[in-house]
Amino acid sequence: MSSSLTAANTGTTSVREGYGFDEGALAGWMQANVEGFAGPLGIEQFKGGQSNPTYRLVTPDKSYVLRRKPPGELLPGAHAVDREARVQMALGAAGFPVARIHGLCTDEAVIGTWFYVMDNVEGRIFWDATFPDVPREERHLYFDAMNATIAQLHSFDPEAIGLGDYGKPGNYFARQIARWTKQYLADELAGRNADMDALIEWLPENVPEGDESSVVHGDYRCDNMIFHASEPRVIAVLDWELSTLGHPLADFANHAMMYRMPPEIVAGLKGADLAALNIPSEQDYVAAYCKRTGRASIPNYEFTIAFCLFRLAAIFHGIKGRVLRGTAANAQAEERAGHYPTLARMARESMEACRN
Repeated sequence: MSSSLTAANTGTTSVREGYGFDEGALAGWMQANVEGFAGPLGIEQFKGGQSNPTYRLVTPDKSYVLRRKPPGELLPGAHAVDREARVQMALGAAGFPVARIHGLCTDEAVIGTWFYVMDNVEGRIFWDATFPDVPREERHLYFDAMNATIAQLHSFDPEAIGLGDYGKPGNYFARQIARWTKQYLADELAGRNADMDALIEWLPENVPEGDESSVVHGDYRCDNMIFHASEPRVIAVLDWELSTLGHPLADFANHAMMYRMPPEIVAGLKGADLAALNIPSEQDYVAAYCKRTGRASIPNYEFTIAFCLFRLAAIFHGIKGRVLRGTAANAQAEERAGHYPTLARMARESMEACRN
């Protein structure tokens, strides 16, 4: 990712037009629901984030983060901030690195949409997957930390941590293909694409045999986690909107897709000199995950990559729809929407590679 894009997604700005709300009502809710809260309350909007608008809440003693549904017309089932809050509370109690959740509000009378408030975790977010600000000799350790953290996530028994009903266990690929196909077809304003149409025909007919189920993040990548201020250690994984019970190998492949991804789309490593950067190869990264999770290999890895690219294309199709509706939460949403055809083409190319 270019330095300009990194700057555009880093830090906060004043609340953008159309995303403000009754700050006094929020302060009153926090007084009643957040232990230790004491105003006055200042509000800034984070530059990053594509879907759910995210704000920093500043008080004299502490900062918090608020995630809310976006204002305006929403597609059914999208922007489920209640699920984000629930999964983080369960995982935090199990010892996984997430921000502490202080409360969820489902009363739209407070700020106009559902929202939740969590700790503002201080650390580093890397928007560039080459980790340019990290010394070369340490860079591989950051990749190992990402690998270990996603392996830890997939190690939890959902029933044991209170998430046994967080999604439908089993049949993950078929259900996800159906979900994103439905969302793609429902958003008529964003339009149709020949590559996507080919994928929605081919993917359901080629789902590999075998199934597993674990808690999956759904969008696990370097810019959705906070690293320790000076150590190669993940201290909080962010943005749980796409989390569910699903196939851990699909979740891992979605993460490992960074090796195939152009850096101008999302944090990607395509075209990078991995050896010169001291970044593990895709093959070595996959092997490290397999070792941590007790696997010999990841069967049907290329199908899983094609599926993940299709899914990401469908997400960017949704961003395009929000841009056209005027409800996109991020200033770079229009640029992201412009990458949608590229992702659809990449997904189709992966599909063709599986067929050959």
